[in-house]
Amino acid sequence: MFVFTLTACGGNNEDASADNSEEVTNEGTNENSDNEGENDEVEVEENTDSDETNENNEENADNEGNDGEAQAGGMITAGMYSAPGHQFNPIFYTDAYDANILDFTHEALVRQNESLEYVPHLAKEWEIDDDYTSITYYLNEGVKWHDGEEFTANDVYFTFASIADPDYIAAGGVRTEYVNKLVGYEDYVAGEADELVGIEVEDDYTVTFHFEEANITALYNTSFPIIPAHVFDEVAVADIPDHDASSRGGEVIGTGPYQLTEYIEGEQYVLTAHTDYWGGSPYLEGITWRVIEQSIMPGLLENGDLDMVAEPNGVPAADYERVDGLEQVNTFVTQDFGYQYMGIKHHHRTTEDVESGAINPDNWVENPKLQDERVRQAIVYALNREAMVDGLMHGMGTVLNAPFPEASWAYNADVVEQYNFDPDKANELLDEAGYEDVTGDGYREDPDGNEWTLNLDYPTGNEIRERTAPIIVDELGNVGIRVEMRNPREARAHFDLVEMDNTDWDLYLAGWSLATGDPDPFAIWETNQAYNYLRWNDETNDELIGKAVQAPEAFDQDYRTEVYYEWAQYVSEQVPQVFLYTSDNIYAYNASLKNVKELPTGIYQDSHLWYLEQ
Repeated sequence: MFVFTLTACGGNNEDASADNSEEVTNEGTNENSDNEGENDEVEVEENTDSDETNENNEENADNEGNDGEAQAGGMITAGMYSAPGHQFNPIFYTDAYDANILDFTHEALVRQNESLEYVPHLAKEWEIDDDYTSITYYLNEGVKWHDGEEFTANDVYFTFASIADPDYIAAGGVRTEYVNKLVGYEDYVAGEADELVGIEVEDDYTVTFHFEEANITALYNTSFPIIPAHVFDEVAVADIPDHDASSRGGEVIGTGPYQLTEYIEGEQYVLTAHTDYWGGSPYLEGITWRVIEQSIMPGLLENGDLDMVAEPNGVPAADYERVDGLEQVNTFVTQDFGYQYMGIKHHHRTTEDVESGAINPDNWVENPKLQDERVRQAIVYALNREAMVDGLMHGMGTVLNAPFPEASWAYNADVVEQYNFDPDKANELLDEAGYEDVTGDGYREDPDGNEWTLNLDYPTGNEIRERTAPIIVDELGNVGIRVEMRNPREARAHFDLVEMDNTDWDLYLAGWSLATGDPDPFAIWETNQAYNYLRWNDETNDELIGKAVQAPEAFDQDYRTEVYYEWAQYVSEQVPQVFLYTSDNIYAYNASLKNVKELPTGIYQDSHLWYLEQ
């Protein structure tokens, strides 16, 4: 039996913070732990008293630059560049602008620390059995929902059972990777069982998850934010996305330090302090999120009209020197675990499958324009991604060639193709694949002599990405690939279409989040997963992904490392999508805002300890 105990502490949940992205479905939330499966017992002094917890958190925050005694009162104003999608329910949200709200309103059983290790949160400790098929959580007592009801193990069961519900995917849910390893999942999702037997509520403050097989990512799979059973238990899962408690100010109920109390749609969103917060009443009265134009952000910071700019895009690189030079503003630069990519639609779903929510590769319709890997490789060679980083991001970023962040133990730059800018190589590959300019208009036809045009769709809300789109069109045109750049859509509409994919789309711009802990790529890359928006159907890909987490071999990290090297190399060769670049995350906040914890995953953690120095 492996026992893990740490001081419980308040703060934000992991999936929502993933959110580190414009769209969590596209930059999301694959934040697994990289220390699961170790065979040593880990014990750290336990402390479940909420007052002592708050004191310990204050001590930690002192190390982040607290210059004096915490002072209660005051509001801060934060800025984001696009309006949320107004789905403020963790099990259904798909937008990182929604996550800017959820990071403060909802919480999970565990969260990640500065070393990206999982530590207790709503749970005060956990036990994992010897064969890694069960994990038992012991919950903190006295945790209150925003409406004053008690948080219990029934809420944990309800959350995960809702994700496993037969109607969940059809209602727009995409997070089944959190439940599909549980005992009884297949029967439950098929409607053949009334209870999800893989989650056992032992008492009000004890809950056990049982897995079909040894699960080396048990902590990640149980790290999802919890929703209140007493609010939704009489609501059909299919109706939850449209329920008032998923969208209306004052109706959204979480356990976090702030509650969404009101908003003016598309303009501002007000979070009010949850005075009964289990980690201690927040010092701030609240946080107001304003939707602003990216171009005016520096002036608002300079004038004191804005106190914080963080997720998902932070301070643009072009504005960094100006903002960093402001005496009244602190900046924090860290690696962005999100990256920008150009998606390739390998297949499209049928309209019937889209309407029913089915992910059935047998029904997918092949997109013949992009089936040849030589064409996909040529596209990458034709793009001067280094120039994009230097020109659009002022050098504050990195060209990306691998599906893992540099900080990950699964990362190895030597096993992937570098795809340096090489138009000659691109032309050579296209010629070899039979794509030639038959008509003499400067653009290539397909091997059958038919016109060959690729559509490119992209969203608004990220200025650098918007400027990337015409560069891609020009550079692909230089090697004879005709690209039709269509009018951009508002981000929410764009990503809805990315998800639906019963369209004529070929190429699209979006972003994803790289794993900050365990690098298991299953949720994004495995063929049958809802997040596989590329609709890439590849047997070798699926085999390698499964091989990397197959027990008992996968308990050896060296084994997993080698498998992930092999998988990364295969992905690099096949080019299922075009990795573009990752930018530096640049956060800015009022220097008078104290107790801000600067962590690899952002600055939102323990926001109840933030205060304004008078």
